[in-house]
Amino acid sequence: MLSTASLDQDPTASGGSQLRYSDDPQVRRYASAFADVMEMRGSARLVSDYLDDHGSWFRRCAAPMTVEAIGSQGYTLTLGTFGNFGFEVEPTIGLQLLPQDQGLYRILTVPNQGGDPNLEGLYDVDFNASLRVEETGPLTLVRWQLDLSVWIRLPGVITLLPVGLVQSSGDHLLRQIVRQVSRKLTWKVQEDFHSSQGLECPPRRQSQF
Repeated sequence: MLSTASLDQDPTASGGSQLRYSDDPQVRRYASAFADVMEMRGSARLVSDYLDDHGSWFRRCAAPMTVEAIGSQGYTLTLGTFGNFGFEVEPTIGLQLLPQDQGLYRILTVPNQGGDPNLEGLYDVDFNASLRVEETGPLTLVRWQLDLSVWIRLPGVITLLPVGLVQSSGDHLLRQIVRQVSRKLTWKVQEDFHSSQGLECPPRRQSQF
């Protein structure tokens, strides 16, 4: 289990097995980006107060993904099953929700020392997200952006396939997973905020990406 001290001393440290630095041909990198906007019927101060108290909503809104708290600002999050050509892995990463800086929130990867030792060396994850709170008249907008990279050590037989095929299929699958997870998370946060404040939630809007 990752200690609170580890989070406080190195909030930008990356988790995983550091496959991102490997030149092994069996290691493949898959990346995706996601952006969305949440409309909140409340003041920027009210929305910020809600986001600051992430201990009261993060685990609930991240469900059905498995979430465990680590320290006062961190969580371990199981993203779901990621697979390519019959090879599957279920990444679990450590995240730290940094305190806001003038309306900007950041979520970064931190070491996940409580992960399954049988999966060490199989994957590496870099999760970099930001949420910016902007008050615009009667609404407050929360702009959400996520950049996610996953490095996976694939079985040797897969390296016999065309590189472009392996890469494009993995990128496509990761984009699907990221968009599905991110959309559900943004909708849940939006609905949870309005429910907690006794406000009517705006209708879901189509994702920008």
